[in-house]
Amino acid sequence: MRIIFQIVIFAVLLASSSLASPDSAITDTTSQINDRTSSSIIYHMVIDGAIGTVTADRVIDAVEEAEDNFADLLLITMDTPGGFNDSFWDITKAIMNSSVPIAVYVYPVGAKAASAGVYIAYSAHVAAMAPGTNIGAAHVVSGSGQPIDSVLLDKIMNDAVASLQAMAGRNGRNAEWAEEAARQSVSITSDEALKKNVINFLAEDIDDLLEQMDGFEVNTVLGKQIINTSNPTTIPIKKTFIQTLLDIITSPNIAFILFSLGGLGLVLELYNPGAILPGVVGGICIILAFYSFRTLPINYAGLLLIIFAIILFILEIKIISHGLLSIGGVVSLIIGGMMLIDTADPALHISKTVIFSVALVLAAFIFIAGWLALRARVSKPTTGQEGLVGEIGTVKTKIDGTGYVYVAGELWEASASEPIEEGAEVIVLEVSKMKIKVKKKS
Repeated sequence: MRIIFQIVIFAVLLASSSLASPDSAITDTTSQINDRTSSSIIYHMVIDGAIGTVTADRVIDAVEEAEDNFADLLLITMDTPGGFNDSFWDITKAIMNSSVPIAVYVYPVGAKAASAGVYIAYSAHVAAMAPGTNIGAAHVVSGSGQPIDSVLLDKIMNDAVASLQAMAGRNGRNAEWAEEAARQSVSITSDEALKKNVINFLAEDIDDLLEQMDGFEVNTVLGKQIINTSNPTTIPIKKTFIQTLLDIITSPNIAFILFSLGGLGLVLELYNPGAILPGVVGGICIILAFYSFRTLPINYAGLLLIIFAIILFILEIKIISHGLLSIGGVVSLIIGGMMLIDTADPALHISKTVIFSVALVLAAFIFIAGWLALRARVSKPTTGQEGLVGEIGTVKTKIDGTGYVYVAGELWEASASEPIEEGAEVIVLEVSKMKIKVKKKS
């Protein structure tokens, strides 16, 4: 009976708690909603520069972080000359599939959203620009920089236009101008963009934009949502150290410099085996360069030309070519650098200043190394037995057929074609089987 009584009491308590919990849950939920409607959480990240793999990873991580923390808005301020296809497509997919509203803001004054920036802006739930900024030039071109005329590239163009139009239709923006930006590479100012319904807002700064967006309705994967930006708490999403490092080394200019320095390190190690440091540094630079090449649209003809240039520099040290191999290496390096990045967008090419500077520095190092190698070949030996030839010594015991001579800090058995008295100075003529032949110094 006692056990039954305890079970009944436990059941009553359980039932009463379950009956009471809905009211308390509703109260807690209502409290949370009231708190969130009176204030908002805004996550903010910055895209500055060319768009590559690292930028795509950052945006994907930012979207996930905003969703995990039930943010009211993810704000992306952007200033970009464009980027590489795979990267910006990953960004647009992440934005379009976000359950948190995302605003892309071309900012600050003087910024632009060119090429890939157009696609990112159109994919966002809200697009905005600061005064004095511009957007456009989303034309798709072939890797050689020529207008698209093949059947395959026509399909790529049509796919790009269709994607822009789908984004425009979903977010209620101008689809006709999007097609013009892709097919005719047109660009417009922020004022024109607002008039043509390319963007939703023209804002002086971030605070102005947040104020204008408050209460704006957008269409997300969860359906229509009202953006809440009242009393915002802004949480910046900063680059981690690794992201900063990877962003640096995946720059086309840095990738080219790393590969060239890696080649130079290997050349110096081969010139002076056992130096260790040039070889280690060169190996690290080449590994980092190949990581960069994995994230960039590489023209393999350009890469092979750079490798060929390094081979010519190595041969210059081993073979007397009177500088012809170095000249060929410099020419190959310059042409390879210009061809290395397979894109027609000039903003994404390797800087010609960087190419010529690296080529001149490498040529100078190789010239010096080659000159030292040539000098070592033709100069008189200064170490070992061969280094004794021509040295001056002093006779320690009279040479009459044979005797002993003190030379280079050592006592040597010596012979001469004539008798030489003790204390006389002699010149070493040759070294053979640990004996030297000398003659009297005149």
